Amino acid sequence: MPLIHVSMRAGKPNAYRQAIFDSLYRAMRDALNVPEDDQFMTITEHDAANFRYGAGYGVNRSEDVVYIQITVFNTRTAEQKKALFRRTAELLGQNPGIRPEDVFVNILESAKENWSVGHGLAQFA
Repeated sequence: MPLIHVSMRAGKPNAYRQAIFDSLYRAMRDALNVPEDDQFMTITEHDAANFRYGAGYGVNRSEDVVYIQITVFNTRTAEQKKALFRRTAELLGQNPGIRPEDVFVNILESAKENWSVGHGLAQFA
C-alpha cells in the first residue's frame, strides 16, 4: 500500500507527468510486489523560486531532479528497497527520460495499524 508524493519543477507536459506515474507504479510492482491497481500517487509542481537542489553527496543534479517520497508498511527488507531504488531510476530513465542523477528517492516506513484507506476503518490493523 505505498503512498507516493513526487515534487518537481513546473513546466513539464502532461505526458511527462503521466510517464512518471506509470514508471513508479511499474517499479513498485516489480520490486515490492504491490497488488494490481495499487496506485496512490500525487505530483506537486513548483516554480523555480520555490524549488532548490544541490550537488550534495557527489551527485550532479539538474533542474529536472524529481523528489520522490514513498510511504510504505514497515515490512519491506533492505534488499526490496534497494531493488526499488534501482528499478525506479531505470524505468524513469526509459520513460520519461529522467537522468539517474535526477532521481532522488526517500522511503518512509509506517506500521500497518497507522493506515486507513477508506470508510474510516483500520484495514491492516
